Amino acid sequence: MWGGPDDLIEMLRATPIVMRALVAGVEDERARVAPGEGEWSIVEIAAHLADADEKAIDRIVRMTGEDAPVIEGYDQVELAERRRYREMKLSEVLDRFARLRAERVALLEPLDAAGWERTGRHTQVGAITLLQLTVRMCKHDAIHLAQIAQAADGRS
Repeated sequence: MWGGPDDLIEMLRATPIVMRALVAGVEDERARVAPGEGEWSIVEIAAHLADADEKAIDRIVRMTGEDAPVIEGYDQVELAERRRYREMKLSEVLDRFARLRAERVALLEPLDAAGWERTGRHTQVGAITLLQLTVRMCKHDAIHLAQIAQAADGRS
């Protein structure tokens, strides 16, 4: 049975570990190969997750420190191109993701029930609580971990 925020935190904490296991033995060259036209490579997905955590950290800080702040969406494709995800070194991306994820978890762990109910006004999805945002981000992680698993196995 789902236990709420504690389970979400455990899922968030596990994601970098699962990601490292999925890409064990994958060389940088292979990590940069997209499985298909318009799809992201392993390193691009990992870099995207790191940047999503960077955004999430800012959102958590704002949602816990301000009353219903506006949470801006962002163009993920533009960010990937601007930061040149595909050229990144996989090990460095994985390290960055692990650091950011630990920072994010550290912000969420001390929250009480009222903290999880803090809200923001997301420009793409509307009013959202910190709990709802975290659930969405855990789903986001799962989708991208599945993509990484398929790419690491050579399936698309």
